[in-house]
Amino acid sequence: MASLKISAVIFDLDGTLLDTERATRGIMAEFLARYGKEPDAEKEEKRLGKMHKESAAGIVVDYDLPFTADEYSAAIMPMYQQRWPQAKALPGVSRLVNHLHRHGVPLALASNSMKQHIELKISHQHGWKECFSVILGGNEVKNGKPAPDIFLEASKRLGVDISECLVIEDSLVGVRAAKASGAKVVAVPSLQCQEEYQKLANCVLNSLIEFRPELWGLPAFEDWVQSALPIDPLYMSGMISKAFQQDGFTVINTITGSDSYLSIPDQVLGVFFGWEKIETIGTFKVVMSIGWDLSSSNAVRAIKQHLIGHINNYSSKEKFHFLIVGFIRKLHNEDNLSDVLKITEEDSRIAQEALDLPMFSKFKSCKLIQEEDSREETCVGD
Repeated sequence: MASLKISAVIFDLDGTLLDTERATRGIMAEFLARYGKEPDAEKEEKRLGKMHKESAAGIVVDYDLPFTADEYSAAIMPMYQQRWPQAKALPGVSRLVNHLHRHGVPLALASNSMKQHIELKISHQHGWKECFSVILGGNEVKNGKPAPDIFLEASKRLGVDISECLVIEDSLVGVRAAKASGAKVVAVPSLQCQEEYQKLANCVLNSLIEFRPELWGLPAFEDWVQSALPIDPLYMSGMISKAFQQDGFTVINTITGSDSYLSIPDQVLGVFFGWEKIETIGTFKVVMSIGWDLSSSNAVRAIKQHLIGHINNYSSKEKFHFLIVGFIRKLHNEDNLSDVLKITEEDSRIAQEALDLPMFSKFKSCKLIQEEDSREETCVGD
């Protein structure tokens, strides 16, 4: 990829830039329950990335609803619009979009969503509208994704040949469309469990935190500090099931039920660091590896923590609050999950030294790790 020259970048929106799926989670189930129905996960997964009109028609048929597709859309859309303001930028997104815009790289948004819905969604993200010189909805082209029309039209409006465009997508539908258009493609799927992404995309990333612009002939980032990358703070909480000393660190095992971790998108994978508040003990520096256990049919988040300090007198089921403030590296490719999640001495050294810097240490007393009820607030440290 080092020899590639990219002149413009085209982004998908939902699931690529914005975490709209989690913000709107449960709406379909709530709506269908009114008619004695339940969502079918397999059918809904196949609808990811498709045009709203196409999805609406399929939903009416699949669940035998007493509507036309237009009536269904009119009934459910206000429920989605009410939640869109809660959708947050996915990890690394604001950093990348702002960086490219500052360096004068032409940017476009190309989504199967209707144009007015795209504009409404990004209106809640400060500065985003000004970053995109082209905003294109699925209702503005003849055929939506997986047809290439929307990316071809976006490149035309940008004034850049499609062969010099990089498309960043999260869904297979979008990746197929980008590939068919002749653009280069970076895939950022929510879970790294579908081999087809590897076959179609030029590059597959866990999150846009891992994106390296210089590999595409774009201006490189210059925001790393002592081998650590500052990121927008991410909050999580859970319960400690076990803590023990190993190699000079306190290793923490946690309970990983479906509701154990809050506010961490699926795309958060790698070695991170931050501040951990253990309710009855205090606040500590922590370095943490976060991945996915894909060995069974249901993917389970896998987390390993090294507390930089010693825990004494903790109790089982002790509650913790964790604020991720920095990124160190992506996970290594290993056959054994334990090896994948291994935290090295170098990781711990980088985390310990970084958390002494004001840009990271200011978050130690953040309300997000002091009070669970404050987790929806913006955390800016002291």
